Amino acid sequence: MYTLNRNTAPGIKIINKLEVIQPKQYTLKNNIPVYAINAGTQDIIKIELIFCAGTYYQQEKLVAQFTSKMLIEGTRNQSANEIADIFDFYGAFVHTEVEKDKAYVALYCLNKHVSNVLPSFEDIIKNAIFPENEFSILKQNQKQQHIINNQKVNYIARLKFPSIVFGEFHPYGAYADIEDYNNLQRQYLLDFYKKHYKAGNCKIIIAGKVMDEHLTLLDSYFGKNDWLSDDKIDVKSYNINSSSEKKHFIIKEDALQSAIRIGKVFVNKTHKDYMGLLILNTILGGYFGSRLMNNIREDKGYTYGIGSAIASFINSGFFYIASEVGTNVCKKAIDEIYKELKTLRTKLVSKTELDLVKNYILGTLLRNADGPFALSDRFKGLLEYGLNEDYYVSFVEKINNITPTELNQLSQNYLHEESMYELIVGKGD
Repeated sequence: MYTLNRNTAPGIKIINKLEVIQPKQYTLKNNIPVYAINAGTQDIIKIELIFCAGTYYQQEKLVAQFTSKMLIEGTRNQSANEIADIFDFYGAFVHTEVEKDKAYVALYCLNKHVSNVLPSFEDIIKNAIFPENEFSILKQNQKQQHIINNQKVNYIARLKFPSIVFGEFHPYGAYADIEDYNNLQRQYLLDFYKKHYKAGNCKIIIAGKVMDEHLTLLDSYFGKNDWLSDDKIDVKSYNINSSSEKKHFIIKEDALQSAIRIGKVFVNKTHKDYMGLLILNTILGGYFGSRLMNNIREDKGYTYGIGSAIASFINSGFFYIASEVGTNVCKKAIDEIYKELKTLRTKLVSKTELDLVKNYILGTLLRNADGPFALSDRFKGLLEYGLNEDYYVSFVEKINNITPTELNQLSQNYLHEESMYELIVGKGD
């Protein structure tokens, strides 16, 4: 009988290649593309409809978010309670989400109940009516939540920093204020829904134990021509008008902490430098052992948490560093942030640190490929950019082969403090 020796650490396996399940593509009768990821051992399925209906496409603020939230609030055929009862009875649920570029409507269900819940799922996609009473309640609740959140420095910073970077009239920089909640009308939702939640504006990802009967059912419910539309989705082009001032301060005299945002317009997922910059960002502030965490949290004790990230959108992207610190150490924390940026530009990353970060990123990639729904989310993040799963094969190669010299060059190209915008929300001096 084999006895496990717990005094000996398990061996380390280097990941040189990432085996990924490639989605199979199908087309419904009305030309909606379907991407099927057949994986996993559980008898469960996820059907996700993707629409070009993010905030980028709205003419009035809040419309995309409210349209998404209200899809399950009633249709021409069923009330919100009736819809909820059906999904609850069969152990299914629907999740809606809106991002800058896309809107998502996902159904999670046991395989054996797909045929029972698809009629209601079809109904909310095709026949939502946005009842006036539910709309009023949602608007009041969301407005109240906005008022409460607007007392928090972190919320204000997160809301307003993109407008500094992109400009307040750019879809990636626009944010809603209290008047936008007051001015929002139900008719705006109806118009947006009618134009954007249509077959010609839709892609579908189905993941789990996918069977032929599921594809047949999809074609039966969503492959019809009853939700085609002649309306063209206008993809407007917007100029990025970053603020003329690099440093911004919003006073909150009662604040105990100050929120910090530092960043700039950046490349997106399709750029040749993006993979290398992801690795560089991980070193800087992309995981718990990052330089920003070690310096500003562990060494200085200025904050509970600090991090950096790259947000990728279809038409652009932005890099940002975010934290909340004590109001009395805000200036010191910012000085340390710029110190870390300078160190990346002037000194090579050590082999020990780089190896640690490489292993962390590779482990994260494996974890994000664990199960059909994780695979679905990962593929979804590529589909909107016209990329495929080979992207991750290339990413693994980049992780394994990137050098300290290449990271240093990227730092010199992208991480100069003079190029950064700065926002502090907190107590005045």
